[in-house]
Amino acid sequence: MPSVTPRTAFAAWIATGLGLTTKTPAPGTVGALWGVPLWLAVSQLPGYPLQLGTLLVLIGFGPLLCTRAARQLVALGLAVDTKDPQAITYDEFTTVALVYAFAPAASGVWLVAGYALHRLFDITKPWPCWRLELLPEGWGVMADDVAAAIYAGICYRLLWGWLGGS
Repeated sequence: MPSVTPRTAFAAWIATGLGLTTKTPAPGTVGALWGVPLWLAVSQLPGYPLQLGTLLVLIGFGPLLCTRAARQLVALGLAVDTKDPQAITYDEFTTVALVYAFAPAASGVWLVAGYALHRLFDITKPWPCWRLELLPEGWGVMADDVAAAIYAGICYRLLWGWLGGS
């Protein structure tokens, strides 16, 4: 296997929010912020099926990308082991974007609400989130955040419907 250098660690660069979360405190919270512009970009695609499909492709690609990124971060000395390095935030930002797909309103206070709900469920890890985290390599990195996004998305949709969304 060729040696990993910062120039060849493309997966790590993407998975760490363009390298931002390799040098920041609270990398999950900071990295999750990338989910807002990701959703704003995806929401410009024509039609909800294409928007949701794009998010599902990005999330589906996540386990492979996160596995490779974790190995690259270890090789670069930026992580101790490959079990969910904190610098990897691809899982956070793709699943924050998924939360916004649960309701049509994603502007202003709704962007903040969706982000906050995702962080709440990602940090507290209700069942089965904490169990999914035990899956191997990139699967564990992604699966707990997908579950957290589903919880957050359901709450987001309920709030949106209850408050009339706008």
